[in-house]
Amino acid sequence: MAEEDSDSGRRPWGDWVVTFATLAAPTTFFGALLLYFGFAYTDALYAHFGVDAATLGFSTQDYALRSAGALYVPAGAALTVALAGVLVYYVARTLGNRGAPLPPGSRLAPYVVSACGLVMFVLGVLGGFAVWRAGAMDTPLLIGGGLVLVVFGRALSFKLRGADYPVARERLALALVAALVGLSCFWAVHAYAKRHGADDARYLAGRLWLRPAVTVDTAERLHFPPRQVRETALPVTGPPQRFRYRYEGLRLLAEVNGRMFLIPEDWAETGGGVLVVPADGAVRVAFHSG
Repeated sequence: MAEEDSDSGRRPWGDWVVTFATLAAPTTFFGALLLYFGFAYTDALYAHFGVDAATLGFSTQDYALRSAGALYVPAGAALTVALAGVLVYYVARTLGNRGAPLPPGSRLAPYVVSACGLVMFVLGVLGGFAVWRAGAMDTPLLIGGGLVLVVFGRALSFKLRGADYPVARERLALALVAALVGLSCFWAVHAYAKRHGADDARYLAGRLWLRPAVTVDTAERLHFPPRQVRETALPVTGPPQRFRYRYEGLRLLAEVNGRMFLIPEDWAETGGGVLVVPADGAVRVAFHSG
């Protein structure tokens, strides 16, 4: 009896541990995905300006926040497709349980869906092996979407007959399909985050006036290619001052870890690089709009 009481006394703690592990594992996994997609977006964005994301040194919180813009469209599209699939699934189940004759062509529809999925899967595999010129998102979307349609068509065929699905002999295959679909989703979202970052970079490069204008005063002369920035020698009359040169025509690209990444406002026309200056007493910085 004492042993049973001891076991029962330990069960609540065991339940708490199981509950915490159940909640923490998905949260950790989802957080890791946010960081990864945020890094992919940030890396593509700043690579357009010749800056590596690792050089910037963003925090994990920065990457997580930047991942939101790259996930809205994929998440919204996936949820919309899932909602449509659920509605079609329930319609097929209702027709199968009703026992009445099915509408003409309804028994053929699941096989058409599965056939379309098989064609998509084959095209995705061929695109992955560069048999045809597939885009960055084409291969994962075709492979994952094709597998989903194959399974969805088979499930519809069972439900239209009033049978249960999945059957026991197909559960291992369904587990492998689920793993491949999950991998394809990860692949597609990563490709979308990279493309979204590159698109935002091109948009920003043509509209650098959206970024804050920066005036920098320095003690030593800086080198810029001709006609990229406006240099002014500060007057030396009056009380001695440390700053001798003023540079205008710069825009703030990013400010991270006490460093400012400055870019010429006509970067899109003249090209050039990105100036990194410390955000401390070594320079004097003034921000203004316009």
